[in-house]
Amino acid sequence: MDISIVIAVHNGEKFISRAVRSCLDQSFPRLDFEIIIVNDGSTDRTLDCIAPFKQFYAGLPPFLKVITLEENMGIGYACNKGIEESLGQYVVRVDSDDYIHEKLLEIEFMFLQMNKDFDAVACDYFEVDEDGNTIRRMNVDKRPISSGLMFRKDRLLDIGLYDPDFKLMEDEDLSYRFKKKYTIHRIPLPLYRYCKHGENCTENKIALSEYSDKLMVKHPELKGIALS
Repeated sequence: MDISIVIAVHNGEKFISRAVRSCLDQSFPRLDFEIIIVNDGSTDRTLDCIAPFKQFYAGLPPFLKVITLEENMGIGYACNKGIEESLGQYVVRVDSDDYIHEKLLEIEFMFLQMNKDFDAVACDYFEVDEDGNTIRRMNVDKRPISSGLMFRKDRLLDIGLYDPDFKLMEDEDLSYRFKKKYTIHRIPLPLYRYCKHGENCTENKIALSEYSDKLMVKHPELKGIALS
């Protein structure tokens, strides 16, 4: 297995089908990647939305696996669970309210295969609204996210994966720790779609401020450095 896509979802009935469909529509050979969905204690119709995909692709590539956590453990814990269960040598995280371009796996995989000195590859992304309309294009170096990146899995395991204590800003924490030891190459193509909507947890400015302070406590050397 070459690639594992990990989707962690909590109460994502509104967008999860779009995310899964974009992963299924990849140009990359279907026998060579898997999709792991971690249901993080959802109390809405998330599992009902996933069920048709699971039923249709039962025993067929790409292999789709659903892991259900009985309680909401948070994005970091859920992503770690998916990564730990993955079979691929490369890992890509896709958030449940986002989606990806059909060439993302193919382009990022080809880069890492041809450039053994790099440990991960990132792509630029579009911020989009709920209907997929483009808001703006983002440079992933200037506004880093760990979604849409393709990591060599052994490198992720080496740095300890996501910190489950971070319910927000887990991207920034992971990216900082990863870059301290390993290299990430930027592909200037917007292959990821980051959905901005009213339910985004990042809209909670109080919680965001709290986790920003938490990040500074964990990494005091970051004080005074703009992370986004």
